[in-house]
Amino acid sequence: MTTSTGCSACRDGKALDFPISVAFQPIVDMRTRSVFAHESLVRGPEGQSAASVLSQVNAANLYPFDQMCRIKALEWASRLQIPAMLSINFMPNAVYKPETCIRATLDAAERYAFPLDRIIFEVTEQEQVLDIDHLTSILRAYRKQGFMTAIDDFGAGYAGLNLLADFQPDLIKLDMGLIRGIDQDSVRQVLVEGTVKICRTLGIEIIAEGIETLGELQALQSLGIDLFQGYLLARPGFESLPDIAYP
Repeated sequence: MTTSTGCSACRDGKALDFPISVAFQPIVDMRTRSVFAHESLVRGPEGQSAASVLSQVNAANLYPFDQMCRIKALEWASRLQIPAMLSINFMPNAVYKPETCIRATLDAAERYAFPLDRIIFEVTEQEQVLDIDHLTSILRAYRKQGFMTAIDDFGAGYAGLNLLADFQPDLIKLDMGLIRGIDQDSVRQVLVEGTVKICRTLGIEIIAEGIETLGELQALQSLGIDLFQGYLLARPGFESLPDIAYP
């Protein structure tokens, strides 16, 4: 049954047929050595891996799964009193109509008293996006609501210059394939340097994710990147905010 705020699954998020929870991994601003945002990452109810959860997702439950991920992120962000931005992954193929599908998020944010202006919607890398026009329409609708937007895995698959030509998000996350071992790879350095220049011109901030070594961090800082996420700084904390090991 549908209502003015969408179907019941969208409205109350109770249609998912298996339990989930979340972990949080910080995105660190090395300029101020502080947390810029915490990304919500899906986990099983006892902390099982994201892969074990995603193996249960199919065409029949994709929509309620996407909705429940948003609700759980807001619930735990409120419980933990996250002081920074909250990055919520979403699956574009699970969003039928952005203005309707956002209702559960708005309702959950109100229920858990989490400020809307501290939410980032990040396109997840878990699915192939076949309709770029649909993706950009979602991102525009979310921006209209006042949310920040982020594109994950920039430089891989759909997340490239063609997408930037149609929509300029607030943030992009560099694909880990571009930054792995960048301190030892002059070609990757040139590619990332060019991306930094483009994003500065367009007013887009870059996040380097998957940082594992001090060498990678320092190389990327020298190229003008300030926001970082990865095991070097902190592993995800299940239903908790992990401590950060600043180098």
